[in-house]
Amino acid sequence: MFQAILHGVLLAFGLILPLGAQNVFVFNQGANHKKFVKVLPVVITAGFCDTLLIVLAILGVSLILLSMPVLQIVIYIIGLAFLLYMAWSLWREKPSKLDNIEPMKPSKQVGFALSVSLLNPHAIMDTIGVIGTSASVYTGPEKIAFTIATILVSWLWFIALALLGKMLGTVDKTGKYIIILNKISSIIILIVSLIILKNLIQLF
Repeated sequence: MFQAILHGVLLAFGLILPLGAQNVFVFNQGANHKKFVKVLPVVITAGFCDTLLIVLAILGVSLILLSMPVLQIVIYIIGLAFLLYMAWSLWREKPSKLDNIEPMKPSKQVGFALSVSLLNPHAIMDTIGVIGTSASVYTGPEKIAFTIATILVSWLWFIALALLGKMLGTVDKTGKYIIILNKISSIIILIVSLIILKNLIQLF
């Protein structure tokens, strides 16, 4: 049992630590909001999306879906469109006054969080190929423990990212660093989009 939990924790950390569009967005929103409660929509959405992908991967459902080439192409196209729009929005997002940062509305937070979580082909393939495959070696209570461990790591990671972002926002009284963070976030998401575009071209 302990081995399954430790395996799940280490595996989840290994997959979630790299700087991707999802992590960048959660951190960015933490920095752009004065109160942690205001960033809960993006944290909860990202957490639920990761939970959904992990459960589907372990059940094998997502592997069946991605065995269809047409569906893969559709996911890549939709994901690419959302990421490009998000990169453009973050690049243009700047306040009229440095001490008056206009945070993203909850509905927009949820929409963007859904796009970087469920429409990110790399995240889907990592979850299926790594977590789904690793879970197949366990059965019964051990598989449940492995699943819960990976899910908990995701939730704790997103909460930590949002809190770290909020700390930056608290220290940055002028708003200059938040504007720079928005630009950096936009560039990182654009790079992820270009990688997805390259993979999409290879599918044809």
